[in-house]
Amino acid sequence: MGIARIGKHLLANRSRVNRAFPKASLDAIEQAIKASEATHAGQIRFVVEGALDGRPLFRDQSARERALDLFSRLRIWDTAHNSGVLIYVLLADRNVEIIADRGIDAAVGHAVWQQICTAMEIEFGKGHFEQGVIAGVQAVTKHLATHFPKGRGGRNELPDAPLVL
Repeated sequence: MGIARIGKHLLANRSRVNRAFPKASLDAIEQAIKASEATHAGQIRFVVEGALDGRPLFRDQSARERALDLFSRLRIWDTAHNSGVLIYVLLADRNVEIIADRGIDAAVGHAVWQQICTAMEIEFGKGHFEQGVIAGVQAVTKHLATHFPKGRGGRNELPDAPLVL
């Protein structure tokens, strides 16, 4: 655990998240997720966290470990077709993680998810947070539409609104 990382996380606050993702951006991301889910039988959940605090920070929890924890806590793994996808942003680290349920992950694979994360991180580096997330949602959508095309009787199993922690 590095002192620089602790400092970044301790100095990060809700206003930093609000600057990167103002209400209008969160609304645009929600609309992108709604539009995405109209084209496939998958489920996308977007979560942004300003910084880790307390125990996760002092345990030096990685963004990947935090994303896996949230994937479980938010029950993204519990979709009917095993097609849930979490897009997680840890803003203090400018790190993006995608965790996909076993059904879609087996079809797409870690390397593809990592390419999407990297593209999003590049956009974040330019200060394009909303555009980066929407491009990430669109890239995930392409894979969900290919492997889990829209079928009859599909329902929205996860909230479309971004979750800000």
